[in-house]
Amino acid sequence: MQRKAYVSGVAALLVALLAGCTGGSGGGGATDDANPGNAGTASVVAQPGKYRTLPGPCSAVSQDTLDSLLPGIKQIADADQREKAYEGEATLAFDNDRKAGCRWKVDSTTATDRLLIDFERVVSYDNSVSDDTQAQELFAEKETAADLPEPTSSQSGSGSASTPTAGSSASSSASASSSASASPSDSESASSSATPASLQPRTLDDLGDEAFLDDALSGSGSTARQRTVTVVFRTSNVMVTIEYEEQPAAVGVVPDSKEMQDRARNLAAQLADTLGG
Repeated sequence: MQRKAYVSGVAALLVALLAGCTGGSGGGGATDDANPGNAGTASVVAQPGKYRTLPGPCSAVSQDTLDSLLPGIKQIADADQREKAYEGEATLAFDNDRKAGCRWKVDSTTATDRLLIDFERVVSYDNSVSDDTQAQELFAEKETAADLPEPTSSQSGSGSASTPTAGSSASSSASASSSASASPSDSESASSSATPASLQPRTLDDLGDEAFLDDALSGSGSTARQRTVTVVFRTSNVMVTIEYEEQPAAVGVVPDSKEMQDRARNLAAQLADTLGG
């Protein structure tokens, strides 16, 4: 009887040990499989963007800046109308913490000027994609849509060589338009080379995290020429777009490219400071 009880006890002990080893091995495998998965899931959760709100766009532009961008604003005689012109008009937005804008339009004796600024706070709804990355993708789409010209070897040359070329081109363009003997090809060549490389649509490396400038002239010599300068820049997860337009009152007058670009870029720098970037 004692021997039988001893054997039964040993058998029971062996069964328990085997069950423990089997259970431990299975449990350990499940734990090892789960832990990397949990760690991987935690590691791909992207950080939110730097900005959670947007500044008020209509109050983001100083009065002095508006005086520069919209020269006719100081010509408004009525004080109430002038004050309203300075205030601008907010664009329609369903969530001012995600998208907000403001526009101005001022007529003067010499031209009509329009200004639009737009703030967009980009938010990613994919936990594996950060707000900044989503904003980078949106900026890339806008830059691609702008279809900026590729820099040429002549554009990357010395500035001293381009300055006299621009001046001589402008002179030849003027003489071509006044001379009946000038051929169309000569006029087109002079016109295309009249804009210095420094004023061509291009990327900007001194504004926000990334930026570009576009400059488009519409109309022809027989109609009023409207110039539109667009500056788009990104600071973290906020995109800023500036559209500055001028249409002269007189036919044949061409808005000055450098002057408009300088004004738009100065405004962009101010808005970047407002965002703290």
